[in-house]
Amino acid sequence: MGRKILFVTTDQQRYDTLGCNGAVVGRTPVLDRLAAEGVRYTRAVPQSVVCMPSRATMLTGQHPETHGVWMNGVALPVDAPSVAAVLHRAGYRTALIGKPHFEPFLDPFGRFVENALAGTGRPTTTSPWADGTTGPHRGFEHLEFATHTPMGPLHYARWLRERHPEAVAGFYAVLDAELEVNAEGGGATGAPQVKDNPIPREWYHTDWVADRTIAWLDGLGDDEDWFCWMSFPDPHHPWDPPASEMRRVDWRDVPLPAGWIDDRDERERVLDGKPRHWRLWYEGRLVSNYEAPARWVPATLTADQVREVNARNAVEVELIDEAVGRVLAAIEARGWGDDVDVIFTTDHGELQGDFGLLFKGPYHVDALMRLPLIWRPAPRAGVAPAVVSRPVGLVDLAPTFCAVAGIDPPGWMEGRALPLDDDAAARRPEPVLTTWDSELHGVGVHLRTITRDGWVCTTYLPGTVHDGTEGELYDLTDDPLQRHNRWDDPSLRSVRDDLVDDLRRHLRPARRPRLPVEAPV
Repeated sequence: MGRKILFVTTDQQRYDTLGCNGAVVGRTPVLDRLAAEGVRYTRAVPQSVVCMPSRATMLTGQHPETHGVWMNGVALPVDAPSVAAVLHRAGYRTALIGKPHFEPFLDPFGRFVENALAGTGRPTTTSPWADGTTGPHRGFEHLEFATHTPMGPLHYARWLRERHPEAVAGFYAVLDAELEVNAEGGGATGAPQVKDNPIPREWYHTDWVADRTIAWLDGLGDDEDWFCWMSFPDPHHPWDPPASEMRRVDWRDVPLPAGWIDDRDERERVLDGKPRHWRLWYEGRLVSNYEAPARWVPATLTADQVREVNARNAVEVELIDEAVGRVLAAIEARGWGDDVDVIFTTDHGELQGDFGLLFKGPYHVDALMRLPLIWRPAPRAGVAPAVVSRPVGLVDLAPTFCAVAGIDPPGWMEGRALPLDDDAAARRPEPVLTTWDSELHGVGVHLRTITRDGWVCTTYLPGTVHDGTEGELYDLTDDPLQRHNRWDDPSLRSVRDDLVDDLRRHLRPARRPRLPVEAPV
């Protein structure tokens, strides 16, 4: 049998929020140590920059065009292939604890399994939901779910409402009374989706996810192989960590991110060099992602609001780092420390002030596309520490889990195992692709992006905003902040055409018929 696997994900975390990747605000000693002991990837790229398609890719090892989850609100079919099922059939114990989001959360009629599992669970004195309502589902024999708030039917919400009902009101209300994404501001600066949350740290979902992971591990036999996906809902907005933890960072001292352009005229000049939906969203005239509040205008974002958002984000990242440390300590205490591979990443990034914007959407730039990714192989594997600079994708995770388990990846997986050094990465001929499709509020936006050889090149398919001639081309070496769109630069026409041709060669055919949008989120 292979080695044990702890797969740790966060939600909507930037590359530059880890110390090993240059963070200057939050402290992440646990993850930095894993990076120093293992392999750190400096150009990990998602296949989608929104949650549900990206998470479906991590589970299936397939591109969105194949698994069919083309935007948030599209449910991954219950019979979709799953790396967890592959590992379970190979003898692994399997669990998913934390945020799943393979199915919509907005589910008032309980149509989706993720929501129904927790809603029908019965707490016991020994282990919550021990009657079988924690699984099996998608190859996971054990499931305990959480998201960003204590609302809805998921396990964390149920636990908090039953055990600590007084804490529920302290969270930010993500949806307003009209079920629209809330644009209300808070904190010291009035930043959108910010709130001072009085919840004690030990009741917050970050520690809950770690606690439930440790509890599941405690129930395993010493010699059992296991795959545990520990999925933290943070640092995704809303930014409402426990108020007591905000002493860690004074937002007034937080430096503005490199992507923030303080001069408004220069900021708007940069936006005008990109396809027109950039400026339209900035002015509040277009929303193509449901999670961005439709009633908020990004042009109103202030430098102090960016500082406060980034401060709260850093606190959430620090809490995750400490929670991971507790789980690793529990693994060591079981005597498993030499036998566990740890892989850490996120589903996509976040616009935390870059170009004067927040949240996410159809914007294929580093803020959303460059991900933290660390693989610390089990010490007994004898893998030397390394830094891999060539692009890799989240589609490569599922085959990597198979490699760790010592089994051949099934033919339906479209990625390949992550390289362990740059020499191996150099032998990878495939570029890394990222796609976006959204149809929201009558607006259709469609992007196709290739990351290769130090370039990011994006083509736009015809939609309600673009006619199909637009695009973006960035030289990551000379323009790492991606402020200068070179799409129409005649001196780079051959480079652009080569990248576009390569993109088209590697695109998968879209699943037909297209899966329906079941709910907005």
